[in-house]
This record gives sequence, C-alpha cells and structure tokens, in this order.
Amino acid sequence: MQNIVAISAAAQQGILAAQATSDDMLLESVAEGSKAAMHLLYARHRVRVYRFILRMVRDATIAEDLVSQVFLDVWRTAGQFEGRAQVSTWLLSIARFKALTALRQRAHEDLDQDGVLNIADHADTPEAALERSATRAILRACIARLSPAHREIIDLVYYHETSVEEAGRILGIPQSTVKTRMFYARKQLAELLKNCGVDTLAA
Repeated sequence: MQNIVAISAAAQQGILAAQATSDDMLLESVAEGSKAAMHLLYARHRVRVYRFILRMVRDATIAEDLVSQVFLDVWRTAGQFEGRAQVSTWLLSIARFKALTALRQRAHEDLDQDGVLNIADHADTPEAALERSATRAILRACIARLSPAHREIIDLVYYHETSVEEAGRILGIPQSTVKTRMFYARKQLAELLKNCGVDTLAA
C-alpha cells in the first residue's frame, strides 16, 4: 500500500471511524464489493491468520501463500457468511481447511508446535536462556508425540487463545468434545513432560 504523507483532519476521522467498524459490518461491505472494507479486514486479521497457519504448515512461504488464498476466498464468499460465529472464527476455519489441504498435498500432517515458544526474553542470563531453550525443546518433543487431534487442541486453546466455543466451530466439533480432548491432551502432555523430568512449565 502507498504511504500517505499528509492526511487531513477529515481523513483522519474517516480512518478512525473505519477502525471502529465491526468485523460483521466490514464483511457486509465486502459482500457488496467494497475493496476498502476488504483491505481493512485484511489488515486487521492478517497477522493472526498467518500465525495460525504457520504453526500448522511450519513453512513461512507456504503460510504467506495460504493467507492470500484465505482472503481471496473471503472476497469471493463474504455473502455466504451467516453470522453464526465471529468473523475471526470463520476466518480461522477457512485457514485451517487451507492448511490441512496443503499438508495433505505435501504428504505429511505434522502439526508440531515448532517455534511456539521461541519468543526471546532479552532479560535472561545466558544460563536462564539455555534452560528455557532446553525446556522448549522438551515441550516441542512432547507435543509432537500427541495425536494430531490433541495437538490441534493445544494449539488453538493454549497457544492461539481461542475459546472452547471458537475451537469447536473451527474444528467442526461440539464444545463437549473440545473439553474432552483438552482434558486428555493436558493429561497426556503432563505425563510425557513428567517422564522427561519437567513437572511444571513457567508461565
């Protein structure tokens, strides 16, 4: 997008008004063919969708391509949105379908959480950083041993911070099933971590 050097007060008010527009209203405008609404919806949700896909496909180039595909689908099918879920949930549902399709095409469905906890703490001492790195490696290895269904639940609920209701809509399963998978995923992960000598994880 082109950089705007000078913006009038009226234009600034217009931008603020656009930013305050709900996702549902934006999607309605997209359905009516508004490119401006599409650009704003993209800007608002691109990062979240990208990170969600990246955790599944573990390839930045593929993730970027799939993000483009997701929003192209949104542009084409905005009028089909029925409002039974949040727009963000609908976007992640499309993103999940795209990611799983890409994984099948690559002939592997490894939903490992590589990179999930790779946010550096610059206040760490070298010793603390090494300990954190070792713990992350153990966590990733343990998560990789979970079933695909349990890895998805861990990703959505704990790392992507979706609600139980949202996770159910994204996965297409009842909330009760989400809760059951969460319970068994946490139980199995705790056992795996304990066997690796990790009783608790720092928040």
